[in-house]
Amino acid sequence: MKDNYGRTINYLRVSVTNRCNLKCQYCIPKSMTYKENEKALLSLDELYQVIKAYCEIGINKVRITGGEPLVREGIIEWISRVSKLPQIKDLAMTTNGVLLKKYAKDLKEAGLNRLNISLDSLDPDSYKSITGGGQLSSVLEGIQTAQMVGLAEIKINTVLIKDFNDHCITSFVDWTKKEAIDVRFIELMPIGEGIQWSKDRFVSAETVLKKVPELYKIETLDQSSPATYYQLPDGKGKVGLIKPVSCKFCNRCNRMRLTAEGKIKYCLLSEETFDMKKSLRNEKEINGAVKKTILNKPKDHQLESNSYITTNMFNIGG
Repeated sequence: MKDNYGRTINYLRVSVTNRCNLKCQYCIPKSMTYKENEKALLSLDELYQVIKAYCEIGINKVRITGGEPLVREGIIEWISRVSKLPQIKDLAMTTNGVLLKKYAKDLKEAGLNRLNISLDSLDPDSYKSITGGGQLSSVLEGIQTAQMVGLAEIKINTVLIKDFNDHCITSFVDWTKKEAIDVRFIELMPIGEGIQWSKDRFVSAETVLKKVPELYKIETLDQSSPATYYQLPDGKGKVGLIKPVSCKFCNRCNRMRLTAEGKIKYCLLSEETFDMKKSLRNEKEINGAVKKTILNKPKDHQLESNSYITTNMFNIGG
């Protein structure tokens, strides 16, 4: 289905929880003790019903997000159910990787196709600091396990942060020379706790090209991808630059977002939402509501006008 600006909307990101087993500084405020209100969440069955309705009007790509999706009870069985929807051609997950060693085999058997892993440092001490106590070794072991069980198409998402990981850029890029892993550098977005972080520690994704000048641009088949891709000579993997702040890509956006509480977000960088939970729980026919959300998708975000999102990233689904 096309929106009012001629974009084909075929991608739904679904947050299954706001909870996370890490506490990344730019995502969750230091002072915050988060306790999820289970009653406020959509049930897994309700999440399935929304996905099914979107699939019936053209969605064929679904990404499961959080919080950390692997902390949601019943997630493996639910993924198995979602994977059987005939319209879905690509079922992926974004995870911090901490629980991946435990669940990788189950995820593969449940029908998951791909993984994006959020990883902001390859230095154990820096990783522990930014994540509020996380162990880098757990994530690296999880990645190895995922590769072993056949979840081989892995993307690493690295948020660029001044004076924290900008000195690690070369190490991340070198990883793509040795392994068929894509590393995507993402500009720090002014969302929630990240608003102040973005003001103080923003690093343009173009910094990657300055630090590693041997990278050369390559063409990819997926024109809707937010990343521009590069590669090292003889590199096995790719390097992606995602620039929502310095170079907006709204004209090719093909996605909608469903939060764990049942709000449809038309755009990551907008506060505007539609309450799908209300339609579900009032036993309304939701297909009309689903079509309405696609037609209501805005043309673009307004970051250049300092229109920032105060909702924290873990409440949005990324």
